Amino acid sequence: MEPNFFHKNLSVGKWQNLSFAEQMANVGSEVERSIKWKNKNKPERSQLAFFRALELMDFTIADKNNINRLGELCRTREVLVDYFFADNQYKSTDILWQKYFRAFTWMASLSAGK
Repeated sequence: MEPNFFHKNLSVGKWQNLSFAEQMANVGSEVERSIKWKNKNKPERSQLAFFRALELMDFTIADKNNINRLGELCRTREVLVDYFFADNQYKSTDILWQKYFRAFTWMASLSAGK
C-alpha cells in the first residue's frame, strides 16, 4: 500500500532538488496557512495546513542533503507539534514562527535573484 501524500508531486524525489532555504520556505508557507486558519477559527483547515507542513518537514528531514541539519530540523518539528497540538511547553507564538520561516523565504528569494 502506497502512502497517501498531500504533496504527491514532491514525494517522488523532486523535493531534494530544492535548496534548503526553498524547502524551509515551503514548510513555512504551510505553517503560515495553519496560523491564518487558526486565527480565523477554522480548526479543520488549520489542521490540514499543519499536516501539510509536517509532511514537508518530514521530506526535508529525509533529504540526504540535510544530514548536517538533522538536529535543528528534528527540534523544529518537535516544537511545531508542541505549539499546534500539545501544551506549548516551549512558549512559541505565531509571531515567532512567522519570523523563523520568513527568514528562509528571504534567503530563498536572494538565492533565486528575486
